[in-house]
Amino acid sequence: MLSKQRVLALGFQHVLAMYAGAVIVPLIVGGALNLNGTQMAYLIAADLFTCGLATILQVMGTKYFGSRLPVVLGCTFTAVGPIIAIASTSNLATAYGAIILSGLFVVLAAPLYGKLLRFFPTVVTGSVVTIIGLSLIPVAMNNVAGGQGTEGFGLPSNLLLALVTLVVILLVNRLTKGFMRSISVLIGLLVGTGIGYAMGIVSFAPVAEASKFSIAEPFYFGTPQFSLTAIVMMIIVNIVSMVESTGVYLAVGKATDQKVEQKQIVNGLRSEGAAIMLGGIFNAFPYTAFSQNVGLISLTRVKTRDVIFAAGGIMIVLGLFPKLAAITTVIPSAVLGGAMIVMFGSVAASGISILSGVDLRKEKNLLIVACSIAVGLGSAAVPQIFDQLPDFAKMLLQNGIVSGSVTAIAMNLLLSGRKDEEEAEAKAETAASA
Repeated sequence: MLSKQRVLALGFQHVLAMYAGAVIVPLIVGGALNLNGTQMAYLIAADLFTCGLATILQVMGTKYFGSRLPVVLGCTFTAVGPIIAIASTSNLATAYGAIILSGLFVVLAAPLYGKLLRFFPTVVTGSVVTIIGLSLIPVAMNNVAGGQGTEGFGLPSNLLLALVTLVVILLVNRLTKGFMRSISVLIGLLVGTGIGYAMGIVSFAPVAEASKFSIAEPFYFGTPQFSLTAIVMMIIVNIVSMVESTGVYLAVGKATDQKVEQKQIVNGLRSEGAAIMLGGIFNAFPYTAFSQNVGLISLTRVKTRDVIFAAGGIMIVLGLFPKLAAITTVIPSAVLGGAMIVMFGSVAASGISILSGVDLRKEKNLLIVACSIAVGLGSAAVPQIFDQLPDFAKMLLQNGIVSGSVTAIAMNLLLSGRKDEEEAEAKAETAASA
């Protein structure tokens, strides 16, 4: 049984693992829409506050809502482009009206989606989990270099800082046991940030500039407005997130050594729909299960939901006290990248572990794994190949997890049908010869 102090430390480690992914969405959206400083601060605070509520709802679980899996919810990056497009052509109130109704769609569609889970046999599940890990690795390497688009991208100092962070995490895992091993990522981040401060690349200016207290207000950007085009666009975004979240649930099941049931996935998606509606009400974002945290569960071997409860509570507090939230932003990108290498690599390794139970000597299984991973990783690594397609198709295909998952499911259906026909023909020939 973990003490409260240890649960809080482990929860904080989960917050740090997902923080960059959570905060980058409001920063991009706010910057693209030319929001002022006060509005940007509100957007980040509301996002963190709603992330915390959504995560607690997911982990707590009721009869119809919540998977009761140690899953962290954060805003989906898939929604960035559509929100900017809707708000640019109309206004933010229309974007949030679409988010609210698309969340309702997820709540209502979850049971129907659950009936499709029979199309996720082990070969598909293993491929999807592997794709999740592999598609995240470019994100890790961009951070290792200092953050994509930054002036110091690829500087030797960034690479060295990432390496030191990674080595510290590995050494703590190798040389310690118990609680110390479970917070190895947190220790690595602290050591890396300390070295970064000594190198003069850590600034506490964001902490000084942040306000002391903020509370999320319903409909901060105005009363929701509704546009059919905007609603359909956000529904497509959330269908993408449903597929992505399914892969995350299955990966968490592997990391926690439990079989994820259909009801858990349906209830989990229902709670995501409720979280999306909350995001629309508080003028935050659509939410999805974050794959960043799956690797942390695999690495630390701490599977209790109490830790994710703590992470949700910490995010709510950070949303209420922006100065505290700003402290976490001082961690250099290279330090985050060093930690991401081992976390995201752990997700890919989990997928490979699942595939180890699949007979790859069968042509059908080999083709499913080969093509789905190639398509998923290719889409994530070179998303610009879909730039000439319509926006809705581009939105679906540029997400490596979705394109890879759809490929795996489609090939499983196609090749299974062919196998059944071959077996039927063989039986018919046997009967005829007899």
